[in-house]
This record gives sequence, C-alpha cells and structure tokens, in this order.
Amino acid sequence: MSAKILSGKEVAATLREGIAAAASACTAKGTVPGLGVVLVGDDPASRSYVSAKEKACTDCGIYSQEIHLPADAARDDILAAVEGLNENRDIHGILVQLPLPDSSIEREVITTIRPEKDVDGFHPVNVGRMVLGLPAFLPCTPHGVLHLIRHTGVPLAGAEVVIIGRSQIVGQPLAILLSRKWEMGNATVTLCHTRTRDLTAHTRRADIVVAAAGRPGTLTGDMIRDGAVVIDVGVNRIPDASRKSGFRLVGDADFDSCAEKAAWITPVPGGVGPMTITMLLHNVVQAAGGVVVSDR
Repeated sequence: MSAKILSGKEVAATLREGIAAAASACTAKGTVPGLGVVLVGDDPASRSYVSAKEKACTDCGIYSQEIHLPADAARDDILAAVEGLNENRDIHGILVQLPLPDSSIEREVITTIRPEKDVDGFHPVNVGRMVLGLPAFLPCTPHGVLHLIRHTGVPLAGAEVVIIGRSQIVGQPLAILLSRKWEMGNATVTLCHTRTRDLTAHTRRADIVVAAAGRPGTLTGDMIRDGAVVIDVGVNRIPDASRKSGFRLVGDADFDSCAEKAAWITPVPGGVGPMTITMLLHNVVQAAGGVVVSDR
C-alpha cells in the first residue's frame, strides 16, 4: 500500500476561504477582526512562526498588531503588553508566542489574557469549557488535526485512535475532543506516553495514529496496521549536510516506512502546521463575532 498524502496546505486553503468570507462579513458590519501578537526575544523559529501568522491574517482580511519586546524584558513589561491588548477594542484575539525566554512566567502570562480574547485556547477558563463541552476557543493544533482526519473520510465514530504524547497543548486536549460526543468525536481514544508499556501493541490496533511526542522516529511502519491514518504533529530539526541550512525538518513518524502501510499520512512540513495557523485565524474571526460557515 502507498499512502495518500494528507496535505494540510490544501485543507487549510479550503478552510481559509470560509474564514476570509466571515472576516469580510464582519468588516462590512464595521468590525475588522484583529489579532494582537506579543513576541519576546529574537528566536528565529518564533520570528518565523509569527511572520507566517501575520501574513495569513493579511491574506484573510484580519488586522494584526505586533508588540516585540527584548529577550530580557521584565515580567511586568510582558504583562503590561498583554493588558494593553486586553483593553484595545480593535484587538479581538491575543497570541503570546511561546516559548518565552523565561518559561517560568508562561502560565501567569497566559492567564493574564482575557478568556474572550484567548484565541490559542490555553486559558484555564477555555480549557475547562472545552472539557465540559461548552462553547470555547478550541486549541489550534488539536482542532486542525480534527479537520485533517475528517478530510480523509474515515468515520471517527467508534474508531480506535492512539495518540502518542500527552502535552497540554496537543495530546491531552485532542484526546478530550476525539472522545467527545459530537460530529468530530465519538472515537475510542488511547493516550500513550513515555511510561506506556509496549507502545506497538497499542498503535498496531489503531485506525488512526497521532504522533505528537516531539521525538523523531517515534512511530515506524512496523508499528501500524495496513490502512491506518497517520497524523504527524512533530516538527524536529535533524542535521543534514546536503542542505544549505545544515538541517532538515522531520516529524515524529518515519515517513517512508509508515507511508508503505498507511492509507493516509501527513507530510512534515506541510501537514499539521498550516492547519494550526488556520484554526488560529478561525478563532480570531469567532472572537470578533464572525461565523465561519465552512466549519461544522
């Protein structure tokens, strides 16, 4: 079997048409959806991510404002930047680019964002509402993964899904959303992690495997069954002397061996990444009062 490539770029392009239409409708009523971004420091990866998000905003008719602080910015200065965006009526969603140079203050910074502007879906209020099945901003990467799975046409109701990785950003919320009683859920979910015994015994029985461990080579072809769907959330830099940069990006799944057995597989890059940005745009438009009709 040779897997079909599950392109996040293609799925995202379709979704962004609906997002742009909803943003245009908001603007016509006098409200331009606005995203405020706080970037602390000059980490190249963070700068690249922020630039990609700002370009995506422009393409969809969303206003974006960036506050760039130095890497040694004081805690109070970072919190003040967030509070300023909280008070700014032109800003409907706030994104603090993580990781921060001082990771010890990340939770405090996130909880300073007003829940109604927390378009990353990280605030405890939004996390709690998600767990209870109440209206909330869904975390962007898990939400994007759900749309990718739906694109395959594989029924989720009753499906066996194995998630490798229990992070609060991906693994845990994705497990909750997939098991929820709704149109993108009703699956039977197994959440695996570093203490899981015999990981292969779990992954081989799965209809869908989501690799989100943050470690290349976590999932290999001999660990999945024929016809499985493989969603690779991982983005890892590995040395590659043939590249000008000296490295290349790979996921958590060994692409070649998994593609030989899977029915669908996401590439890295170009798989989950574009979907994460797309669902951020979705949340910003929702925060501004828009309705994205392409989202069911």
